[in-house]
Amino acid sequence: MNILEIKDIKKSFNEKVVLDGVSFTIKSGKIVGLLGKNGSGKSTIIKLVNDLLTADSGEIKVLGNKVGVESKNAISYLPERNHLDVSKKVKDIIKFYSEFYSDFDVERAEKLLQDLSLDKEMPLKKMSKGMREKVLLVLVMSRRAKLYVLDEPLGGVDPSTREYILKTILSNFDENSSLLITTHLVSDVENVLDEVIIIDEGKVLLFEEADALREKENLSINEVFKRRVK
Repeated sequence: MNILEIKDIKKSFNEKVVLDGVSFTIKSGKIVGLLGKNGSGKSTIIKLVNDLLTADSGEIKVLGNKVGVESKNAISYLPERNHLDVSKKVKDIIKFYSEFYSDFDVERAEKLLQDLSLDKEMPLKKMSKGMREKVLLVLVMSRRAKLYVLDEPLGGVDPSTREYILKTILSNFDENSSLLITTHLVSDVENVLDEVIIIDEGKVLLFEEADALREKENLSINEVFKRRVK
């Protein structure tokens, strides 16, 4: 079953081409890395998938539906920038999400908070940046979504926290769902990836199964990335 289909997407800003004919398909049960340096077009793809931007041409479908209300209901999105109201306590944000999203699992959220040593009585304004990132991750992974889209989830935290976040993602990942993760920290995520998309200057340079790519190139995904993206 295809969770996400992207066909020949083109997007420009002020006559600058950002995406130039991007195409790929993500099937159910896959963890896919969308890899590229800053400015390669990764975040633009993510925003198009989440209906935050409109493509100039091409087509995006989620579970066979064009991007819109139905696709948003199927996607749990972790943006690159934390948007949470820092004046609220964690428990208040959990309550809001549970009322807003019909697929939100409160029990899972409370377990994740405990696993990540987060106090639900604490206001976000008293938390460090890393702790707030963890709260947002809890909210995203507590939905029973079909597609999880994580935009640079490891960028704002220290190395030990990155490893913990990856474990949290994997332990709460439904095998009937799929996960699309963007990052430039390739070495941190490559061991969890089923498939790899490398994008550069708005074009897909490579889309392959991770294990097959390692075997073919006799290199780590990180080394392949370094060689393909100059």
